[in-house]
Amino acid sequence: MNKIRIGISIGDINGIGLEVILKTLAHPQILNLCTPIIYGSSKIVSYHKNVVGLDSFQFNVATSGDRIRKDKINVVNCWTDDVNITLGKLSDSSGKYAKISLEQAVIDLKNRYFDALVTAPINKKAMNLANFNFVGHTEYLANEFGAKESLMLMVNDSLRIGLATNHLAIRDIPSAITKELVRTKLQLLNDSLKIDFNIERPTIALLGLNPHASDEGVIGDEEENIIRPVIIEAKKKGILAMGPYPADGFFGSMQYTKFDGILAMYHDQGLIPFKALSFGSGVNYTAGLEIVRTSPDHGTAYELAGNNVADPSSFRKALFLAVDIAKNRKLYKDLTANPMIRKEQPVDESEMSKD
Repeated sequence: MNKIRIGISIGDINGIGLEVILKTLAHPQILNLCTPIIYGSSKIVSYHKNVVGLDSFQFNVATSGDRIRKDKINVVNCWTDDVNITLGKLSDSSGKYAKISLEQAVIDLKNRYFDALVTAPINKKAMNLANFNFVGHTEYLANEFGAKESLMLMVNDSLRIGLATNHLAIRDIPSAITKELVRTKLQLLNDSLKIDFNIERPTIALLGLNPHASDEGVIGDEEENIIRPVIIEAKKKGILAMGPYPADGFFGSMQYTKFDGILAMYHDQGLIPFKALSFGSGVNYTAGLEIVRTSPDHGTAYELAGNNVADPSSFRKALFLAVDIAKNRKLYKDLTANPMIRKEQPVDESEMSKD
């Protein structure tokens, strides 16, 4: 298999994005793993290289992703402007160049100049000032690649938590939880676990929407009327789905360790336990797209920018996961081309413990 090519958008130039990128790519073995392609500016990269103190860090400058060197770290010049960097400060300029970096990376990804995209953090306010009309990377990429639905999936080793709803106000969540939505997100999670994570028959837990998963209808009825019927339907299709589980007890009792994937109903229900268990080492993966995209689980961290103290662990894991998923997708494509592959069978109820 050819070495995986990883495109990297630099995110907010006033944040810690380039610091964690450079610290990750400075490892002497990185070029044995992949060919990195940074989308930004050689001037910006050099500035941050000096801030981080990586004097020996070298890179090849290219004008496009199809003009890279496979044996080098590459920087694609997306602009030639002299940019005023104000570390730790939100600005329309930081949003402008984060947007340009992302847009050029997406153009080259569409042209298949690289195999997977890793996005450094952006600031939503700065992006808004730059007329970026999306809530975040996930929504932008889904739009660019024509995906009707995608799944925000938080990953740390064997812990994988997907979200049925993403950035919604709490008051809007109950009306958004429909059978169609839960069914779609469950299918995306199941497909991703099989294709992207190479798990042949993944087990998936669904969390309830209400406290105590409604206590059999005492506290709400979404579990009985929406979530449980979707689980029953999914089992008939061969998906090993179980639940709905009360979220607090599910994580408190360590039940989460028994499943390959978990579907939470809303952002904080999934992100609070995930970050409590994985902060600094988690990865945000966008499942359900035709392309591979990962991101570290932290933001721009303006308060750390310029102090050379940012931990690159999450970005490093995002890079590693992008490489692994790109490889798994190629492997899955090769395997499914074999007509001897067995189709998924309906779930035998005896295989599963009682919900």
